[in-house]
Amino acid sequence: MANILIVGCGDIGCQLGEILSEQNHTVFGLRRNIEELPQNITPIQADLAFALPELPKEIDYIFYIASASKYKDSAYYQAYVLGVKHTLQALKNHNIKRFFFISSSSVFGQSDGEKVNENSPTSDLNFSTKRLLEGEELALNSKYPATIVRFGGIYGPGRTHLIDLVLAGKAHCMEDVWSNRIHSADCAGILAFLVNKDIAKPNTLESIYIGVDNEPTLSCEVYDWLSEQLCVPDVEHIEPKESSRQMRSNKRLSNARIVNLGYEFIYPDYREGYLSILDAMD
Repeated sequence: MANILIVGCGDIGCQLGEILSEQNHTVFGLRRNIEELPQNITPIQADLAFALPELPKEIDYIFYIASASKYKDSAYYQAYVLGVKHTLQALKNHNIKRFFFISSSSVFGQSDGEKVNENSPTSDLNFSTKRLLEGEELALNSKYPATIVRFGGIYGPGRTHLIDLVLAGKAHCMEDVWSNRIHSADCAGILAFLVNKDIAKPNTLESIYIGVDNEPTLSCEVYDWLSEQLCVPDVEHIEPKESSRQMRSNKRLSNARIVNLGYEFIYPDYREGYLSILDAMD
């Protein structure tokens, strides 16, 4: 069993920590507010904007799952660049077996419905993707083996923005625009799966994995399906706009690499994932 530190131990980090703890790994969770950590995660209180305190010497694996507090460049720099630098500095005397950096599929710049895999080119046309890519490079160029996991649009308990918009009658979707999703339970599941793979067969993981479910889907299909499940009026369909955020996500991401490695999804498509949320809401 391994000693695992989750840096930025928020929602997904806590889910991951509980899975790993149930598998008899020893889990440490680093965050500013440690009161919200589950009891089976050993707390480390720290702010990634500053130099970190001394970390336990026995740590084997790192998961870096920080997130920006605001959608502004300074917040992204602090979360994905400065925080990584401080983490690596605090680990300089440790023998880390692998550093997992959790990134986003937004670093892929394709926006015309293209099929995208881990070998597709990335783009740093805006500050958010620029900072994410900087963080990825810090991890990959460190002295430790590193793996980047680029998640698509994450939804799940506490992440019900789309459901809320549809319920409120404020949602609209763009015709012929693709979207890619993953349930938060599968985010944690993939990360636990990857670290256990590395423990079983060290240094056989790829440097990059895409984390999305099995079904890239046209956005309007998802919106229309949700409106039917919620028994509310149909969502407005509008023409695509090049400048829109929805348009920037217009690509079809492949999860073939993680599936071929052996991961089995808890929620393989948006229907199963959203139905679990709607059932809990009822």
